[in-house]
Amino acid sequence: MIDEHAIGERYRALAGELNERQRRLWAGAEALSHGLGGQAAVIGATGLAPGTVASGMREVAGGEHIEQGRVRRSGGGRKALTETDPELLGALQRLVADEARGDPESPLLWTAKSVRTLAGALRERGHRVSHETVAKYLRLLGFSLQANRKTKEGASHPDRDAQFGHINTLVAAALKDRQPAISVDTKKKELVGDFKNPGIQWRPKGEPVLVRTKDFKDKALGKVNPYGVYDIGLDEGWVSVGIDADTAQFAVASIASWWKHLGSERYPRASRLTITADCGGSNGNRLRLWKTELQRLADETRLEIAVCHFPPGTSKWNKIEHRLFSFIARNWRGQPLVSRQAIVSLIGATTSTAGLKAYAQLDENVYERAIKISDVDLAAVNLHPDDFHG
Repeated sequence: MIDEHAIGERYRALAGELNERQRRLWAGAEALSHGLGGQAAVIGATGLAPGTVASGMREVAGGEHIEQGRVRRSGGGRKALTETDPELLGALQRLVADEARGDPESPLLWTAKSVRTLAGALRERGHRVSHETVAKYLRLLGFSLQANRKTKEGASHPDRDAQFGHINTLVAAALKDRQPAISVDTKKKELVGDFKNPGIQWRPKGEPVLVRTKDFKDKALGKVNPYGVYDIGLDEGWVSVGIDADTAQFAVASIASWWKHLGSERYPRASRLTITADCGGSNGNRLRLWKTELQRLADETRLEIAVCHFPPGTSKWNKIEHRLFSFIARNWRGQPLVSRQAIVSLIGATTSTAGLKAYAQLDENVYERAIKISDVDLAAVNLHPDDFHG
């Protein structure tokens, strides 16, 4: 009587070390060694396909040799779908190409272009194919999974590049003279509380941080407006975490806080402050309140203040975006911003391998909205337009 249990034990001991051919030959040799009934015993003990065991028996009995490096005879195995269905690749390419061109007649124009959707569309056209095979052939055709990339900025002024060059020249001159040059902007408003924060972090397995299912603002905690000041020369950041409106008063108050806590100490002999900013939001180039508040700051600090606004649609070129805000977002990814103090602490703990240092302070002041600046008040601002598009 053939001991199938022993056959199974021997197979399981070797299975992880055998490739397809070695497994086939072992099964064939094992079956032949038991004589009559050996094939059925090996199939029952190992779960291998009858055809696999039979092939192994033929190869062992016939002393068949296969080219080195191969596990099957040349021409063995299932033929590729592209051989049995030569029109498959062309059909797949047309489906994807039509969608990419925006062809209104494309059957996939208004659907998610997943491999399962593509496989379904191909099957409707008579091609027997799985979604795994579609994924394989898409890679073969040079396609890959890609997200949208923000690069289009709309219409731009013909002197846009010259404006960038001019701003760069002014900042470089300030740094050369050891004068402060800062980049400013408001980071997006953040919900305070146990809300989901995008990203992941290392935690004990099976113990995720539990957060609310809905992102409705907590009436007690509300939101915060982080206004950032990035020192371009020293790679330092200051963030005023405001709890009220993001106004021009708040923006300039944040710059004043930076100067009080960091700037005046870093630049004791400063006579000029260069500010780069985008042309919207609380530091917009058209805001009268922004200009009058900067005049107030200049009077208090006795600094000459030069403001360089980036062209419309180019705020991502402002240094603070990728030198400070991106690292703050990376530092608190996957971590709920449970309190205002937690936000201040997380910002203050932000660093980079290049040496970034960040500081933060909670600003609990209330800033009046919709302050009107009269022509008389604006005329009192000691404003000198720049020669370049000033």
